[in-house]
Amino acid sequence: MIDARAIRRDFPIFEQAMNGRPLVYLDSAATAQKPRPVIEAVRRFYEEYNANVHRAIHALGERATESYEEARRKVARFIHAPGPETIVFTKNATEAINLVAYSWARNNLRPGDEIALTPIEHHSNLVPWQLAARAVGARLRFFELAPDGEIRADRIDEVIGEKTRLVAVTQASNTLGTLVPVESIVAAARRRGALVLVDGAQSVPHMPVDVQALDCDFLAFSGHKMGGPTGIGVLYGRREVLESMEPFLGGGDMISSVRLDGAEWNELPYKFEAGTPPIAEAIGLGAAVDYLSALGMDNIRAHEQRLAQYALERLGALPGVTVYGPRERAGLVTFNVDGIHPHDLATVLDQEGIAIRAGHHCAQPVMDWLGVPAAARASFWVYNTEEDVDRLVAGLKTAKEFFGHVVGA
Repeated sequence: MIDARAIRRDFPIFEQAMNGRPLVYLDSAATAQKPRPVIEAVRRFYEEYNANVHRAIHALGERATESYEEARRKVARFIHAPGPETIVFTKNATEAINLVAYSWARNNLRPGDEIALTPIEHHSNLVPWQLAARAVGARLRFFELAPDGEIRADRIDEVIGEKTRLVAVTQASNTLGTLVPVESIVAAARRRGALVLVDGAQSVPHMPVDVQALDCDFLAFSGHKMGGPTGIGVLYGRREVLESMEPFLGGGDMISSVRLDGAEWNELPYKFEAGTPPIAEAIGLGAAVDYLSALGMDNIRAHEQRLAQYALERLGALPGVTVYGPRERAGLVTFNVDGIHPHDLATVLDQEGIAIRAGHHCAQPVMDWLGVPAAARASFWVYNTEEDVDRLVAGLKTAKEFFGHVVGA
C-alpha cells in the first residue's frame, strides 16, 4: 500500500504554500515532482565527480562512467530488458520516437507501406510518423475507437494488414486515460511480420512494464514523468533491430573509427548516443528508478486506480461537469465544466493552490473527436491523496460560483 502522506515528505516542493494554501499538484502526467534522492544524486554528481564519460583516464571520469552505466543497468532491470545494451539514453520520449522514425522507418519503409496508430496518440507519437510517411510515400492507418474512448479490440485485424510494417501505439492515453490493449496489438502485428513501438511515457511511471512480456520491438519513455530530471529519455530496442539501424546523429563517441572518407559505428547502445550524453540526468534517473522500485510499481498502480475512481465519482456527481474517457483508466481524469473555458478554470484553481493542466494536451485529434477545443486534466501520482481530489472538487465549485456571478452581472 502507498502511504501518500508519508511520501509527500520526500518531495521538497510540497514544503511551500501556493497563494497561502498547501500545494495540490495534479499535473504529474505533464511532469512529475522530484524526490530528495533524485535531487541529491544530481547534486552529488556535480559536487563530487563531475566529468565526461567513456573518455577521461582519471578517477573522476571513471566514477562518472560507472555511475552513468549503472543507471543504464537500473533502467534495463526496471523494464525487464534483456540487457543494458538495449537501453539508449535520449533527450526525452519524443527524441526516442524520432530516433526510430529517422533511423528505422525512413530506411525501411517503401511507397505503399502502412503504419498503424491509435487516434489517441500524443503528438510525439503521431507527427514523426506523418513526416516519415510523407518522406517515403507510406500511409497511416488508425484503430477504431469505441464511444467511451476504448480501442475496439475486435477491429484490430482490420487495421493491421499485409502492408503494415510498423505499429506505433501508446500504452496509456495522456488525455482519456485509455489503457490500450498492447498485448493484442502486438500479437496481431506479429502475425503480419510488423514491428511494434510502444509509447510508454504515461505507463512506465505508473504501472509495471515488462518489454519481454509485451514482446515489443521498441519502448520509449521520459525520465521527467517518473520523478527523474528533465532532459533524459529512454529508448529500449530489440537488439537485432537496433543493430540493423543506422545512427540517428553523428559525432563523438558513436564511432569506433573515423577516416576522412568514412567511419565505422560504435557498438550498442553507443552508436545512438552521439556527443556528451545527459550524464547528471541519467544518474538522477537511476535514483528515480531506485525510488519507484522501493515503492513497488504494483502498489503505485493500485494507488492511482483508487484515486482515479474516487475522482470519477466525485466529479461525476457535480452538475455541469463532463468527464471524458472509459471507466477503467490510467491515473488521470480529463473533463470540462459547462460555461468555463479550461484555461479560465485552471487560473481560478491556481489561486486556490491547485495545479492542473488545461488545453489540448498535445493531442488535438482527440479534442476534435470529443468535439471540444480544449479540456482540463487532473493527473495523479504517488504523492496524491483523496484530500487532493476533495480540494479539486471544492475548487470547481468555487470556479462555478465565481463565473456564475460574472455571467449574472
